[in-house]
Amino acid sequence: MININLLSVSNLPKLNKLRKLELSDNRISGGLEVLAERTPNLTHLNLSGNKIKDINTLEPLKKLPNLHSLDLFNCEVTMLINYRESVFTLLPQLTYLDGFDADDQEAPDSDPEADGDGLEDEYENGEEDDDDEEDDLDEEVIDDEEDEDDDLEGEEEEDGVDDEEDEEEDGEDDEEDEADDDLPRGEKRKRNLEDEGEEDPEDEEDDEDD
Repeated sequence: MININLLSVSNLPKLNKLRKLELSDNRISGGLEVLAERTPNLTHLNLSGNKIKDINTLEPLKKLPNLHSLDLFNCEVTMLINYRESVFTLLPQLTYLDGFDADDQEAPDSDPEADGDGLEDEYENGEEDDDDEEDDLDEEVIDDEEDEDDDLEGEEEEDGVDDEEDEEEDGEDDEEDEADDDLPRGEKRKRNLEDEGEEDPEDEEDDEDD
C-alpha cells in the first residue's frame, strides 16, 4: 500500500499469514498497535516516508516477535540523536534497520521467504516436470512415427520383391513366346496343342491309317 495517502492502518483486515507489508510514502504518524493485533507474523515492515517523529511511536512493534527488518527512511525519527541504537534497543528482535544490521552490515537484496521466491521455485519445478512429461510424450510420438515408417518401408520392399518376381515370370513367358515364333508353323501348332493337352489331327489320321 505505497503512496495512497494513508493516515492510519486502523482499517487493516486481520492477516495472520502476512509477512511483508509495504506502507511507504504515506502520512501515517502512529496507531501501529493495529499491526501487532492484525498482522502478528510480520517479518518485514516498510514505513519509509511517513510522519513518524518519535521513537516511542514504534513501541507497539515490540509485539511483533518475528519482525526482523524495519525501514524508516525519510521519516523525521531518523534525525534523532542515537536513532539507530535507540531503535535496536527498543526492538531487540530486529536484525536490519534501514537495510543495515547493528554492526552496519548490509542486508541481502531480498529475503526468499518474504518475497515468495520459494513459491516461484515450486512453480518453476512444476513447469519443468510438465516439460519433461511433454518431452516424453514427444519422444513416444516420434518412436511411433518411426515404427510406422519402418512398417511402410517393409511393405514397399515386399511389394518390390513381388513386382520383380512378376517381371521375371513375364520375362520367361516372353522368352517362350519368342522361341515359339522361331519354330516352323507346323511345329509351333503341334507344340501349342501339346501344351493344351490336345493331339494333332494329322497324328490322329496317322493312327487311323495304322
